[in-house]
Amino acid sequence: MDADERRRVILTMTRGSGSAEVAALAADLNVSLETVRRDLRTLEEHGLVRRTHGGAYPVESAGFETTLAERTTHCLPQKTRIAAVAAGLLGEAETVFIDEGFTPQLIAEALPCDRPMTVVTASLSTAGALAGRPQVHTLLLGGRVRGSTLATVDQWAIRMLAEMVIDLAFVGANGISRDHGLTTPDTAVGHVKAQAIRSARRRVFSGIHTKFGAVSFHRFAEVRDFEAIVTDASLPASEAQRYARMGPQVHRV
Repeated sequence: MDADERRRVILTMTRGSGSAEVAALAADLNVSLETVRRDLRTLEEHGLVRRTHGGAYPVESAGFETTLAERTTHCLPQKTRIAAVAAGLLGEAETVFIDEGFTPQLIAEALPCDRPMTVVTASLSTAGALAGRPQVHTLLLGGRVRGSTLATVDQWAIRMLAEMVIDLAFVGANGISRDHGLTTPDTAVGHVKAQAIRSARRRVFSGIHTKFGAVSFHRFAEVRDFEAIVTDASLPASEAQRYARMGPQVHRV
């Protein structure tokens, strides 16, 4: 196969498994390690993968997005720690927006059970997780349900959010970049997130280290819009400091 075809195969394999190792790719394709490294560099330059030491993982884009089910199996210990620290930033907030996605769902589950609270969410999974809490008044945004993430989007969701003033929004993203802000592959999702940010007095971003430096299709916020960023300790301290200089307090857990 030629180089373009080989790179398409590498991208398909990386997306299929969630990550790939250089040695395994070289063995499967019967090419040298350097050839695979060169292919991964090219794919990274096109914004399709992010390289790691000895491998790469796919970047979510307009043409590729992981499902909610896939997210529940990836980096679970890190996401659980992130959720606990993010929930600890609640402060005196009484009205809270919880974004779609698995890490935001974990944040919702980590919120205290011993105080009254109103939670607004686009996520059917999060709404279901909170529905049994007697002190939590859960509001599920209306709209079209995305099958991949079980979250509502489009104008009903946006109009509902536009009528609210929310104390604190916990927001996720498919990518966060110092140059391009927070991005997501789906414009409909991006519009809901953007409205949540406009409606909230305070905003916290949470996401694992692989989100950093990744850029997807639709930009919905800037780094400076957030008071805090919560991620795992695999984000280098030097990179965390660069984000902190843009305004948010960065927590590496």
